[in-house]
Amino acid sequence: MTRPTRRSLLAAAAAAAALAAMAAGPAVAQNKGEVKIALIASKTGPLEAYAKQTITGFNLGLDYATGGTMMVNGKKLVVIEKDDQGKPDVGKTLLAQAYADDKVDLAVGPTASPVALAMLPVAEEYKKILLVEPAVADSITGDKWNKYIFRTGRSSSQDAIANAAALDQAGTTIVTLAQDNAFGKDGVRAFKGALKKAKIVHEEYLPAATTDFTAAGQRIIDKLKDQPGKKVVWIIWAGGNPFKIADMDLKRYGIEIATGGNILPAMVAYKQFPGMEGGLYYYFGIPKNKVNEWLVSRHYSQFKSPPDFFTAGGMAAGIAVVEALKKTNGDTATPKLIAAMEGMSFETPKGKMTFRKEDHQAMQDMYHFKIKVDPAFAWGVPELVREIKASEMDVPIQNKR
Repeated sequence: MTRPTRRSLLAAAAAAAALAAMAAGPAVAQNKGEVKIALIASKTGPLEAYAKQTITGFNLGLDYATGGTMMVNGKKLVVIEKDDQGKPDVGKTLLAQAYADDKVDLAVGPTASPVALAMLPVAEEYKKILLVEPAVADSITGDKWNKYIFRTGRSSSQDAIANAAALDQAGTTIVTLAQDNAFGKDGVRAFKGALKKAKIVHEEYLPAATTDFTAAGQRIIDKLKDQPGKKVVWIIWAGGNPFKIADMDLKRYGIEIATGGNILPAMVAYKQFPGMEGGLYYYFGIPKNKVNEWLVSRHYSQFKSPPDFFTAGGMAAGIAVVEALKKTNGDTATPKLIAAMEGMSFETPKGKMTFRKEDHQAMQDMYHFKIKVDPAFAWGVPELVREIKASEMDVPIQNKR
């Protein structure tokens, strides 16, 4: 047997390396022909319904914005779904895995504000974009923000300003009922800051999993029953049914309930409160534009039901991703995406949104609504009182950029 020479060994190694490079070549080329997007949502847990709507809407947004091709500048859009279970530590880990192991170009999500807050530093660490949808806590684009964070979802301040526009009247006394988390606390703080005429006499915070509202309801009654003028409980809640407090005969004390919009199943409870007013993010029957017309038509055709609250938000996020990629000609380099997205305007089911340069919050219109009971619908129908334009909403810039 002839012993191999050093030259033959080197030649064999070079050949092996060439073969390996050839084998890897198609994989590399394929990766260059894709845009990978992680979509992280609470697919299980109390916010499951919200997450499913977001996922549906996001995919519809990609479909709409690409004209059904799911391609941008010759690159295929690949969505990798992940379930954070509504747990901050899980969301944080999944985002790191998406950036490091799945090699995604950007990420979208999550559903819950506490999960989003846990994920923000991960985006900064990996220097990759996280497009927040639909988590709403102000701190996401406020004091916890970094330059890799954009948000299509409305913020607590936008919700609060819209609700204040509906409820802020002289002689009105308000008690707030909110979840004891970032979503609830940021929402109440922003609501208080937006009020100019009405007064708040008590803030009630309860665990997000609360099902028995009896004790809280009694505290609310005690705070409001002897107040003069209009008396209102303003509820900011995600999941569950805080409207059970109405079972305590609030009308006996002249106490009204007010809240913002919600998903259609949650708005079944609104039928108890005809005439109830508040600020709304989206209801499929309100916006009049071609994107919403497409969404409503497609959703009815595909799912035999109207699109819901978070479906519209998911679609806005999908459209934003595609429009950003179009501006970069498909280049997924983070600095180029940031430059493209800062100040970018894009059409959504709600009309035009624009990412504010200072904090990357999508500025958007909101809606002052009044509930109408219509036997044709299982839920209380929000009728438009007036459109609250983004230009008239003084949303504070709270980051430290």
